[in-house]
Amino acid sequence: MSTSNGQRSTLVLGTRGSKLALCQSEWFQSQVHEVAPEVRVTLKKIQTSGDKIIDVPLAKIGGKGLFVKEIEDALLAGDIDFAVHSMKDVPAQLPAGLDILCVPAREDARDALISRTGCSFQELPLGATIGTASLRRQAQLLQARPDLTITMLRGNLDTRLRKLKDGQFDAIVLAAAGLHRLAWAETITEYLSPVLSLPAIGQGALGIEGRADDEFVRSILLRLNHRETQTTVTAERAFLQRLEGGCQVPIAAHAILSGERLVLEGLVASIDGKTIIRDQIAGTGQQAHALGVQLAERLLTRGGDKILREIYGSA
Repeated sequence: MSTSNGQRSTLVLGTRGSKLALCQSEWFQSQVHEVAPEVRVTLKKIQTSGDKIIDVPLAKIGGKGLFVKEIEDALLAGDIDFAVHSMKDVPAQLPAGLDILCVPAREDARDALISRTGCSFQELPLGATIGTASLRRQAQLLQARPDLTITMLRGNLDTRLRKLKDGQFDAIVLAAAGLHRLAWAETITEYLSPVLSLPAIGQGALGIEGRADDEFVRSILLRLNHRETQTTVTAERAFLQRLEGGCQVPIAAHAILSGERLVLEGLVASIDGKTIIRDQIAGTGQQAHALGVQLAERLLTRGGDKILREIYGSA
């Protein structure tokens, strides 16, 4: 497949094979068709390491980059032309030669609680078992309810919902965005306020990755870029990059753009939730990247560096 800047009549979109990944990729495929009907987009399923290893916490096997590595290898080899990722799975540092070419409009960024009996987070019985694979969620939920038992839960969304139904957990916490995209919103018991559970960096947003020098693909995808989402995600990812955080560390950040005013909130936490350093910063949308860096530095000086040293020292 040509990686030239010239026009092509067919493009290949790389995707993971999960129900949610296919749903997101098919949706974006239809968006591309609307803005460039003359270009045929075909889907190519790629199994990633993160899909193959489902019985070990991500923090133990190299983090969220495992959901994108094989797809990025296919991009660099020219086997595919672009890929649709959940932005929260994309590491802060991209491989040389690749770029995020487009960020479509964001879905709901919040976490969602699904409980087996329909009771809310605060109504869960003492010592209830909550399933999640996220240290970010674990730290924040334990700060609010130290009595809870947090148990590792990985797998695709349908797998996680089945495990809840089978009685393995009293409740599970998932990203609301994925449930919305699959039209499973009716399963949600309660949307967790960002005050209780600040979302993951980029949660609810998609990132469309391609080759940095592929001007033809870039010119098409730019028509589908959502400036507000791109601005907020830029601030969140600058925060993540400055902290050099992976999923071994409970890190969260969420930005909101109102007009030209950007407010970014972020936190760094100990895994047990006993220490949470949280702050926010405001500025203009043009300052998105700088604000992310500044907020990260503020949290580092307030004790975030100590948490990072302890976690990475014991990793």
